[in-house]
Amino acid sequence: MDHPKKERTFVIIKPDGIQRTLIGEIIRRYERIGLKLVALKMAVPDEKTVVKHYTVDPDWIRKVGEKSIISYQNKGLVAPFKDPEECGRAVLGRLKKYLTTGPVIAMVWQGNKAVGIIRKLTGGTEPLTSDVGTIRGDLTIDSYDMSDLDDRAIRNLIHASGSVEEAEKEIEIWFKKDEIFNYNLVLEKMLYDVNIDGIME
Repeated sequence: MDHPKKERTFVIIKPDGIQRTLIGEIIRRYERIGLKLVALKMAVPDEKTVVKHYTVDPDWIRKVGEKSIISYQNKGLVAPFKDPEECGRAVLGRLKKYLTTGPVIAMVWQGNKAVGIIRKLTGGTEPLTSDVGTIRGDLTIDSYDMSDLDDRAIRNLIHASGSVEEAEKEIEIWFKKDEIFNYNLVLEKMLYDVNIDGIME
């Protein structure tokens, strides 16, 4: 079993994050907690890559549809779709259009509980209801009802893997093995070394 410090997760800064010049701010938030950036690239994804990415979980379409419908119900609103599958397919169609409009930044981050830490720092899928202090809660204000009204994907700056297994599959879609780097950072000694050797000369 790998040491917990080797856990990896996958992140995309979406077109709105790039166009709003938030790349540095997003990376800074992940770096300052102690995560290590081990891969990064800029690309304009094609529709095939977007579909492959979002359907690494074969139940994603149904799950995202259910999540969307529940979000409407929790706000006392009527969801635009009653069938989760139909809703999920509509979401995927909007994501294809959104993510192919311009460059995205794909990244792999590494560190203890990297998946959960990145999700916590990023905030909930809907920016409007994301906690203050999270990236989405602090830096954008989009909402499900507004994006549905405009028939577009929600502009929430970032995609972040939901589990270690999901991260592994997503990383394989976006990166070759030789594009992911193993290297040492001094800060890792403070986070992970048992004896913290080498501080004093």
